[in-house]
Amino acid sequence: MTVLTGDQIAPEPPAPAAPRRRRSGGGGGLGRYLVVRALLIIPTVFILVTLVFFLMRVVGNPITASVGDRLTEAQLAERLAAAGYDRPIIVQYLEYLGQIVRLDFGTTATDNREISDIIVTYGAATLELVFYALIVALVIGIPLGMLAAYVRDRWPDAVLRILAIFAYATPVFFAGLLLKLTFSVWLGWLPLSGRADTRIAIALGRIENPTGIYILDALRLGNSTITLDVLSHAVLPALTLGLLTAGIFLRLVRTNVIGTLGSEYVDAARSRGVSELRLVRKHALKPALIPIITVMGLQIAMLLGGSVLTETTFGWRGLGFQLQQYLSARDFVAVQGIVAVLAVIVAVTNFLVDVIAALIDPRVRY
Repeated sequence: MTVLTGDQIAPEPPAPAAPRRRRSGGGGGLGRYLVVRALLIIPTVFILVTLVFFLMRVVGNPITASVGDRLTEAQLAERLAAAGYDRPIIVQYLEYLGQIVRLDFGTTATDNREISDIIVTYGAATLELVFYALIVALVIGIPLGMLAAYVRDRWPDAVLRILAIFAYATPVFFAGLLLKLTFSVWLGWLPLSGRADTRIAIALGRIENPTGIYILDALRLGNSTITLDVLSHAVLPALTLGLLTAGIFLRLVRTNVIGTLGSEYVDAARSRGVSELRLVRKHALKPALIPIITVMGLQIAMLLGGSVLTETTFGWRGLGFQLQQYLSARDFVAVQGIVAVLAVIVAVTNFLVDVIAALIDPRVRY
């Protein structure tokens, strides 16, 4: 039997170095994520604009649809040639895309106004209404969602979930009519329609460089009577539109808070004697708010869509109200232009929401 000495024993090969773990959360990951999200704006807007363009052409050309019954055949043919609607549809489409790239959204057929002028004139009113509605949704949806999670599987939880279903399932115009009937007609507490009383609206329009957002202009005047009048006119439209999203926020917060309360770190805190209410407020709420931020971009799109019926119901003269007027007049150029602008707004808003979500929670980048 041969015995190997220490010098004859082959040394063991060195263990392979453990591969370095890629560091997550670096600036490169965030930058790459933001670039990808920004680039997604282009196909999103392109698809929406394309759909609107061809859907509007299904019923014919905009000139014939809006004013064709008031023109002779010769006048109609002249208008069609001047507007380029006698050319092939693909040529019109490519020309329209070129206008969108130049931020030229066209001119209305009924009153010959630039779409950009309509956006500037009425966009502030819609922005103000959506802002009010979002505040209502957050103020109602988040606390009630926390309450539903705190009393989960008991009768208050069941009641809140049913109310949430009714909130986002009820048609906007129907909810608006019920609120008007209750608080304006029967109780007489709030104004029936409009953004402000006529004399106050005139006063707000006469200030130097008005923003078009009545609450800001009222605060600039420093008149409490004007401010209260503006706010009182905003209550019912904001409730009507805000309840639509509040129901979604309520169920989303409830689900995520309950899920967080079942995590290990919450169990550890519970074992140390931390009360259930404190667990909900201090430990489970913040993680539950991240999905709220994530879906907020989609809710902005829903609020803009709901603003059409809300503004029509309450005579709130914003983009939604004007869009309904142009639809009634069959002015498809105006409808096409306003919807294209709204598509850009929704796409940019979703990008900003994604940026905020990525900054708050790095996990969404990967």
